[in-house]
Order: sequence, then structure tokens, then C-alpha cells
Amino acid sequence: MSETSPSDTLNGFTPEPSSTRRVVVLISGNGSNLQALIDEQTHDRLGGEIVAVISNVADAYGLQRARDAGIDAVVLPHGEYDSREAYDSALIKVIERHEPDLVVLAGFMRILTRRFVQRFHGRMLNIHPSLLPAYRGLNTHAKALADGVTEHGCSVHFVTEELDGGPVAIQAVVEVSAGETEASLKEKVHAREHLIYPIAVKWFLEGRLRLAGEIATFDGMSLPPRGMRMSHADAAEELDEE
Repeated sequence: MSETSPSDTLNGFTPEPSSTRRVVVLISGNGSNLQALIDEQTHDRLGGEIVAVISNVADAYGLQRARDAGIDAVVLPHGEYDSREAYDSALIKVIERHEPDLVVLAGFMRILTRRFVQRFHGRMLNIHPSLLPAYRGLNTHAKALADGVTEHGCSVHFVTEELDGGPVAIQAVVEVSAGETEASLKEKVHAREHLIYPIAVKWFLEGRLRLAGEIATFDGMSLPPRGMRMSHADAAEELDEE
């Protein structure tokens, strides 16, 4: 991992108080990134506890993942509200009942209102399937292939009012092979999402990752615009890819 290695920043690091840190996860679908977080929590490697999973889609499979893990699963269908503002107001109330230290977006397919973003400013993370700032928005894999790029990947970033524009904490790179398809590229990027999202969440819950103004910091040091970056080789080794 380039730019800053976690092992290089341990001196002088003061952990957060030992009380259990609380996480609320927002989903809309399958919840594979949620599962990656649950798996880390199961092995006491997350640095906190997922106290609720909230979905705007009633039949999202991620809700079943939450139930299977004994986590409070909440359905708040957006279709029952007459405006985006009304929905986000209700969502804020549901989230705050669980008193989270961190809100994690894991495939939550909603554009958030300014009020919502401001309410959880500095304590809300998202994962995006591209090496930001490249390919914000949807259809990132198709766009990358159309442009003929040799590297693609994913990014964990703080959520701000700018769509997919918040400061990046960590990225993971995947090399785009000759003959790559959208499906094969999506699979490789997903594997990297499941690798780096729990890392970023753990860093935040430990007090190591923070948003300072418009800059992400790690152990008090400003991160570069692309955050820390895990190379293709390092990610492939962690994932036991051939």
C-alpha cells in the first residue's frame, strides 16, 4: 500500500476510549459489502458493532444477512414518502435512535439531501466502484472499459454534498486485462471492495481516520487526494488471486 503504511504510523497513536463504537449500515440490495463488515465483526476485527441495518427496499437481501447475524434489520421504504426531503427526515430519526458513531453506505442507492449529509458530516463513509475522482456516478465499469484504461478499482470516501466527491480514505487497484468484460471487471472490483471497506471502517472506529475540514487524515496526518492506495499486486496477494 503506497503513500502511508499503517505500520509506519503507530508511534504516538492514541486509541479512542474502549467503549464499543456503534455503526449503522444503509443498504438497498444484496449487501455483499455489509457481509464483509459482518464477517470482520464476527471475528472481532471491526473495531465496533453494527447495531442496525436500514434498507429503503423491503426485499433487499442484505436485510436477511443482518437478521442472520442477529443485527436489527429495519425497512424504511422511500416510496411511502412524497419527497426526498421527507424521506431523509424520517431516515435521520431512525438512524439517530441507534446513536451511531459511524454511518456506512453499502450500496444505498439514494441521492442524499443536503440536510442528511450535514447531519452526519464527518462520520459517514461510502464505497464507490472506481478510482475516484474518475468515473463518478453509475456504470463505472462500462465507462472504464470504453475508455480503454489499464487500471480500475474502488475507493472509500467520506460523504459530502458533492456526489462521489468527498475526501478519499483508501483505494484498491485492479489491472484491466486484455479481453476484460464488464462482468469480470465487476467481480474483481467487488473483491477489492470487500477487502478495503472493513479496513476503512476499522480505522474510523479506532479514531485513526478522520475528516478535517475538506481533507481526510490518518493518525493526524493529511492524506493525499486519492487517499492511501493498495496496489493490484498487494490486493491480489491479500485475496489469494492467481
